[in-house]
Amino acid sequence: MFDRHEGGELAVLVHVFFANEKDTENLIEFESLVISAGIKPVQIITGNRKSPQAKYFVGEGKAEEIAAAVKVSNADVVLFDHTLSPAQERNLERLCQCRVIDRTGLILDIFAQRARTHEGKLQVELAQLRHISTRLVRGWTHLERQKGGIGLRGPGETQLETDRRLIRGKIRQILSRLAKVEKQREQGRQARTKAGIPTISLVGYTNAGKSSLFNQMTKSEVYAADQLFATLDPTLRRIDIDDVGAIVLADTVGFIRHLPHDLVAAFKATLQETREASLLLHVVDAVDNRMEENIQAVESVLEEIEANEIPALLVMNKIDMLNGFIPRIDRDENNVPIRVWLSAQTGEGIPLLLQALTERLSGEIAHYELRLPPEAGRLRSRFYQLQAIEYEEMDIDGSIMLAVKLPIVDWQRLCKQEQPLLEYIVKSTH
Repeated sequence: MFDRHEGGELAVLVHVFFANEKDTENLIEFESLVISAGIKPVQIITGNRKSPQAKYFVGEGKAEEIAAAVKVSNADVVLFDHTLSPAQERNLERLCQCRVIDRTGLILDIFAQRARTHEGKLQVELAQLRHISTRLVRGWTHLERQKGGIGLRGPGETQLETDRRLIRGKIRQILSRLAKVEKQREQGRQARTKAGIPTISLVGYTNAGKSSLFNQMTKSEVYAADQLFATLDPTLRRIDIDDVGAIVLADTVGFIRHLPHDLVAAFKATLQETREASLLLHVVDAVDNRMEENIQAVESVLEEIEANEIPALLVMNKIDMLNGFIPRIDRDENNVPIRVWLSAQTGEGIPLLLQALTERLSGEIAHYELRLPPEAGRLRSRFYQLQAIEYEEMDIDGSIMLAVKLPIVDWQRLCKQEQPLLEYIVKSTH
């Protein structure tokens, strides 16, 4: 739906500082976004305003300056680090004689380039269609003219109405396909829940090092790069943790300030892994000057997707870039791990993270010695699924002596599911 950017495309960047707050970090992040899109910035134009101007977003003098910069540098596109209205985009394009794209359009473009799976491509297309549908309202007035003709449109239907109808139909198709994907994911989650396997979801600001940490913990080779939105499609891996057993670790898309709402809505199926997680690993770039603001930005998105109530463990990453910093676990007043300092790049501190996960997930561990009658094969199978059996020994009468160790929550869940049999076994054993 959008013109694709080709490598080496030249762009004039525009950033406006509001209320006299010259936060240059925002501008640096915007440059990183532009480079991630494969575009070459040739000039950066900044300005100060109390509020956006209705016609051009910037003042008329600044708009003329942007147009002149486009002409001098032979730029192909003007990129705004702000959200523009359709009318502002149209007015600027007419003045600059080139494409004008706002922050939302730029992020959507990066996502379109990074999508690899069928699901990821559907999600990006949905976000693009929703974005483009808002551009139709006031942006394409030339399409309001009625057109007739055999085999074209119904009587009295304008080009704009036709485009709206086509987009609505396409959105319905994609939503239907994504609903099937969501159903498949839900079935997978239910199976893991039934087997008592917790899910840990990696969340964090884009480029915080989530994929590098994922690779260290799972010995995988998920694509990881020092760029914004290197990961787009979610990846799940099963790993084993001492005294907890099997868990599923999920690597998810990174968040960013002012993440487009259309994108959050489109990635609902993917972000569901985060909403249904037992624990969130909130990965933070410990050397970023805006660490606290990044944490707040992530928490804001978590609130938007209704995942803010899930317990979280902060992972302070990239300590290899801090001189003489030693990995450690920070604890609260109840001695519960709340923060782990490590380096996903070098692997320093990974054992401490696994220790913290054991403490956070295992809680109290249940130890039982049980004598299972021969007909309790299904229950024995459940203990094996939970990887809870420490040793077993078969008696001459066909019964089996088991020593089991499992988290108390798993034991309680088993007691509910196998109540009469387990009560009988526990009583008869003791």
